[in-house]
Amino acid sequence: MSSRPPGLAWAAADPWAAALRAGRGPLFLRRDDGWLLPLEVERWCARADAVDLDMLDRCEGTVLDVGCGPGRLVAELAARGRSVLGIDVSEAAVDHTVRLGGRALRRSVFDPLPREGRWGTVLLMDGNVGIGGDPRALLRRVAGILRPGGLLIAETVSLDVDERARVQVVGVADARGTGTPFPWARLGTPALLRYARRAGWRVVAQWTAGGRRFAALRTRSASSSAEPPKRTAVISSQRPRKTSADSPVADR
Repeated sequence: MSSRPPGLAWAAADPWAAALRAGRGPLFLRRDDGWLLPLEVERWCARADAVDLDMLDRCEGTVLDVGCGPGRLVAELAARGRSVLGIDVSEAAVDHTVRLGGRALRRSVFDPLPREGRWGTVLLMDGNVGIGGDPRALLRRVAGILRPGGLLIAETVSLDVDERARVQVVGVADARGTGTPFPWARLGTPALLRYARRAGWRVVAQWTAGGRRFAALRTRSASSSAEPPKRTAVISSQRPRKTSADSPVADR
């Protein structure tokens, strides 16, 4: 029997789907030891904010938003006339993204994807650098999705952490957890850059805005330039018709 792809347990996490449909939490990632990490459902379900907009200005070419959640970033890029696709293992997330006017597929990043090896930019926002609980494997996979010299923009934890855990998505009413635990990671920028450099990525930018921290990395390319991500690339639209806070809360 085949094993479930890393991160696919999000799809079966009923509290997550319910929170996306309602547009609000509270919602948490619960670690095996009871530690709770708040999830910013309200922000993710709102329109892209000023920090998001600045980050999106740095995207190049076609954009793949991995773990797009309710789709605020996909919708914003689509409204700008960019070619963008969101993927998420949650049916509720995909439906929400499509309702906003974006394109999205119910897919894990570890599944076969459209345009593999040709994407200009991959986004790992809102804690999604932790997908699968194995940063090395995720960076290898993203490198295979991007075109040579392609851009990864990742949001990291604002603390200097490098953690692995098995977690569940829980709400207040089910804080003990009923879903299937799945592997997750929390990385600060120093940890992400260590893994990336060892895998041959080039670091092209780091910045902090609105209390959030980001890094831009580039895959191997024939080009030796190390320019910062371009802010002006716009391509034709293909429109038809989204871990996280840094401070745990005490176990209840």
